[in-house]
Amino acid sequence: MGRNIQIRKTLFFILVCFFFRPLFVAAQHPKFDKLEQLYDQGHYALVLRKSLRLLDNPEYDFSKLPIYYKSISSLQLVQNEFWRRKRPRAIDNSFDQLMVLKQDAEGKKILISHATEIRELKLSLDTWLADLKRQKRELEFKQIKNRMSLFFQDLDMDFDVPSHQVIVDFVWTGMESEKRKEIAQFADDYLGVPYAFGGNDPSGFDCSGYTSFVLNKFNITLPRRAADQFASSKKINEEDAHMGDFVFFSNGGEVNHVGILVNKPGAEKAMIHASSSKGIQLILIEQSNYWKLRIVGYGSFIR
Repeated sequence: MGRNIQIRKTLFFILVCFFFRPLFVAAQHPKFDKLEQLYDQGHYALVLRKSLRLLDNPEYDFSKLPIYYKSISSLQLVQNEFWRRKRPRAIDNSFDQLMVLKQDAEGKKILISHATEIRELKLSLDTWLADLKRQKRELEFKQIKNRMSLFFQDLDMDFDVPSHQVIVDFVWTGMESEKRKEIAQFADDYLGVPYAFGGNDPSGFDCSGYTSFVLNKFNITLPRRAADQFASSKKINEEDAHMGDFVFFSNGGEVNHVGILVNKPGAEKAMIHASSSKGIQLILIEQSNYWKLRIVGYGSFIR
């Protein structure tokens, strides 16, 4: 009798392992963990290559994670114009594959369980959209905006993640420090102003329109584009960059975003900037993989 019970338990365990193996392996497979790690580190080209190799191997057909990482890494890489020109179908193919995942039970679970990556992908694409709009590339802008609207709508995740609250200590002495304090305080006055493509006044700002507006108050004239602001700024080291200095970002091409630092020297980097999705907001850069991984450098216009 006891032996029969033991046999039934063994058979039950084998059946459970057989039917649930795909979910178990997908959750813990080291190759999938590596994709996530590399993506988090910003190695999008490597993620794409590894995803394609997994898709070519029938051994990994049990999971949709390779197609997920292939799609989101492609949408990061496609923001580089040179890469995009060599792959004209990459945008549509990636969104098509993500739409298939969205409409599939297993695929939607992957999207929801990787909500942080999806949020940061949307943030990246929003910033790219703003850059295309500034460059008056209307055809590309409309194509990408339409594909984004179709995919991101109705996803069961909160894209409106609250910004970090940062307390800036304005206890400073000396002429230069006083000027930096005034720049940071003036920049702070416009928190909450909406984003506007090409905007450069309090009715709406884009990123470089906002930085130009703030420094113009202090009789400092800047070039209009973020890339030109970076080129004309005095370059400074990360450890020296603080209140009143600028931080510049890129998605792999030229500089396409800029913010004003409001942190003290040596403190955690905080910036006020024009977010394409939320308007003027304040964030802690080092707590966001999206911004931290895209820093190109720091510059200053304070003499």
